[in-house]
Amino acid sequence: VSPGGVPTAFVFKTISDQYGKYSFVKVLSGTITPDLLMVNARTGEKVKLGRLYTIRGKKNAEVKELVCGDIGAIAKMDIRTGDTLCDERKVVSLKNIPFAEPCYSVAIQPKTRGQEDKIAQGLTRLNEEDPTFTVVNNAETHQMVISGAGDMQMDVLVSKLKDRFKVEAELKPTRVPYREKIRKTVQKQGRHKKQTGGSGQFGDVWVRFEYNPDEEEMVFAEEVFGGSVPRNFFPAVEKGLREACIHGPLAGYPLVNLKAVLYDGSYHPVDSSEIAFKTAAQLAYKAAMPEANPVLLEPIGELKVTVPESYTGDVMGDISKRRGTPMGMDPVGDGTQVITAEVPMAEMGTYAIDLRAMTQSRGSFTFHFVRYQDCPPAAQEKAIAEAKAMAEQ
Repeated sequence: VSPGGVPTAFVFKTISDQYGKYSFVKVLSGTITPDLLMVNARTGEKVKLGRLYTIRGKKNAEVKELVCGDIGAIAKMDIRTGDTLCDERKVVSLKNIPFAEPCYSVAIQPKTRGQEDKIAQGLTRLNEEDPTFTVVNNAETHQMVISGAGDMQMDVLVSKLKDRFKVEAELKPTRVPYREKIRKTVQKQGRHKKQTGGSGQFGDVWVRFEYNPDEEEMVFAEEVFGGSVPRNFFPAVEKGLREACIHGPLAGYPLVNLKAVLYDGSYHPVDSSEIAFKTAAQLAYKAAMPEANPVLLEPIGELKVTVPESYTGDVMGDISKRRGTPMGMDPVGDGTQVITAEVPMAEMGTYAIDLRAMTQSRGSFTFHFVRYQDCPPAAQEKAIAEAKAMAEQ
């Protein structure tokens, strides 16, 4: 770190708007000037610096150089917060700014249909200047989910989307990715027969559905004797069952831990086709599932709450209200305790806000998915009702 050293600068902040972006840098060594060729230590790419500015409030003053110790801004550069710009003679990567793990998630959607792309582009730009939040398109629940530090950060993001990118968004609770499984072995026939002018469609299968705890994905097997179903139709039967498993019988969530065994059937030498056997397999699935004692599985996560000792009673009581199972408490010094518990994901939607209220903003937590387990009857009824209401919408 010296004025005469090789040029090195650290990007510690980014401001992005509809006109472009400024990357704020602190010069840690040497002198940087416009058009200087530097290396981005994160990507290894050579970048040519743009115009240099010093920022005073809303006024930008263009400067010819920034020397060791200066804080300034570079305009319109393809660099991110946390990047190190350095001379190719001495490539160094400075330690990144540590950000807290996002702990509050909500779904975001436009108020007007068809503006999803605008929201995605706006959030990408905002993420450049605020790396503390993440955006994920959840294919299973069909929601765009943003995760950050809390509800206030989410409200700020929504207002920035409106002011800067002219798109109005609304926040909704995230949907819980439940699963379904069966608890009983059931055998059912699926028979598809359709006769129209010319050749018809005919497929007939007998399938045994069993609970299979070893594999989450559906396992397909066949025990066909004497060619009652020709071998070339087995893939069609399997495909039909795999497509059917995407929607479980209770609330339409994916069905897991299933073994389907094709053990008998019949075919027609002219009318049988792959599509007929695929449809027959799906008919067998629909007939069997209501009798197979299906149950909803809910995701369980490990919760670690760090709080001052004086709040441990309130936090433990709240965990019990959320159907949580306390696993232990560890003192970490400074009068602070880490409480570990397993809590259903469905009960964690507003936990960031509730913990802040309980602990006067002195508590923090992390929450990670661990496994799926059977849903209690009351919670199952509530989840099924919500899924039906969502399907009607």
